[in-house]
Amino acid sequence: MKMTVFLMLRAAPSWLQLARNTRNDIAEKALAAAFPDAQCSLRFFDAEAFHARVSDVAMIEAESVKDYYFAIERLRDSPLIAEGYFELVEVIPAYEDGFRQFEAALWARR
Repeated sequence: MKMTVFLMLRAAPSWLQLARNTRNDIAEKALAAAFPDAQCSLRFFDAEAFHARVSDVAMIEAESVKDYYFAIERLRDSPLIAEGYFELVEVIPAYEDGFRQFEAALWARR
């Protein structure tokens, strides 16, 4: 089953103090290294205008737990996390329509 993981992130003041073009360069290189293949996809959502604790939400879709895990290890090694530009506040793993897949498997056994 393909998994989806939501990362709740908080941007650090050190990140916000950087010029926007510098931020874009750092993020582009870090994310290209963390997600080099099609086994994982990444989408970003801005939340800072609507939430006091979380500034950003990253949605990762991975073909397997291993693919997700390896992407996170590469992300943790990147300046985004390793240099403290972002704090990982919460991780929410999920399966889209997981209950439907469970029910289909349940009915297949009968």
